Amino acid sequence: MEHKSIATNRKALHNYEVLDTYEAGIVLKGNEVKSIRGGHINLGDAYASIVKEEVFLYNMHISPYEHSRLEECDPLRIRKLLLHKKEIKKLMGKVKERGLTLVPLELYFSKGKVKVKLALARGRNFRDKREELKKKDAQRDVQRAFREKHK
Repeated sequence: MEHKSIATNRKALHNYEVLDTYEAGIVLKGNEVKSIRGGHINLGDAYASIVKEEVFLYNMHISPYEHSRLEECDPLRIRKLLLHKKEIKKLMGKVKERGLTLVPLELYFSKGKVKVKLALARGRNFRDKREELKKKDAQRDVQRAFREKHK
C-alpha cells in the first residue's frame, strides 16, 4: 500500500507506548483538504474518543485555507473518524481498560483520500521515557560502532 505522509505526531511516540494501530478515514470539508495538501496541520495535542459508538478526533489543528471564507473555518473543530463497527466495538472494550487511549500517529494520503493512523496506546511515566531514551542511545552507539568498523 502506497501512501504519502502529511504529518506525524512524534510527541505521541515519546509519551505513549503503542499497543496496536488502526487506519481510519476522516470526515473533512473541502477547504480543510486543500489546507492539508499545503501542509498546514498540527497533530501535537490531538486525541480520539469514542462517543455513542462513533470515534471523534479532538484538538487536531488545521489552519484555514487562505483562499476560503474565514467565517466558515474552525481550526480545532471536532472531526469524525471512519472505522468499521467491529473495530469500534473492539476499541471500546480496550479503551475502558485503565490507562489506554486513542492517539493519532500520522496523517497521510492513501489513494487520494486522507487517512489517520490511529494508535491504541498506554501513557508512559517519566521513568519509562528515560528507559526508552537510554535504549535508543545504546542502539545508536552500537550502530555507529558497527559502521566505523565496516568502513
